[in-house]
Amino acid sequence: MARPRTPKGRARLTVDRLAVEYPGTARDLCELDFTTPFELLVATVLSAQTTDVRVNEVTPALFAHYPTPAALAAADPAVLEAEIHTTGFFRSKTKSLIGLAQGLDERFGGEVPGAIEDLVTLSGVGRKTANVVRSVAMDLPGFPVDTHVTRLTKLLGLTEKTDPDKIEAEVTALVPKAQWGPLSLRLILHGRRVCIARRPRCGVCPLADFCPSVQLPVASRPSPRAARGPAAGVSARS
Repeated sequence: MARPRTPKGRARLTVDRLAVEYPGTARDLCELDFTTPFELLVATVLSAQTTDVRVNEVTPALFAHYPTPAALAAADPAVLEAEIHTTGFFRSKTKSLIGLAQGLDERFGGEVPGAIEDLVTLSGVGRKTANVVRSVAMDLPGFPVDTHVTRLTKLLGLTEKTDPDKIEAEVTALVPKAQWGPLSLRLILHGRRVCIARRPRCGVCPLADFCPSVQLPVASRPSPRAARGPAAGVSARS
């Protein structure tokens, strides 16, 4: 196959190859445990600066204690801080969680809105978190940009931008809307398992034959699926 010379060509091959390595829908690929958009919203806020594994240890009891936005909005901050303490930054996360729950209860009837313009008005919710909720829990177009996505899209020559909003705009212009969420999550998984920042495993990367940043000669290579170990913890997810 000819090496693609344009960002759009590389994006198309990236979509196709990563879909083989990491199959499934955005919901399948998300490593945060949840059953509703509200639960995913809470879990994603908690996932900042910690692992998905750690968040998943905390959320079952948290969701049982606060099953609705109204319940979380009425939480005692001291109690909530203790419940989420192990996720780190527990004071700021407590403030964000209570604030977003109040916003959902007071302005959206206790329902998580689908419009990104509404989601980002909630306490502690930026575009990345909003796009996670949209693409994973609502099956709506959304391209979360975290540190893995920022790094890999530049390495692959899909964009030269470093600002997350500009990365989102440029990369989403290259691929169909239905692929936005899955592509973001696949890039995150690939960044954790293969294209590791400090020790990229170019020799087993399915993108190495066209990646402009490849660091090793590409010869016969096994699938990363056979070589990779258990995933580290995101947030959609880092």
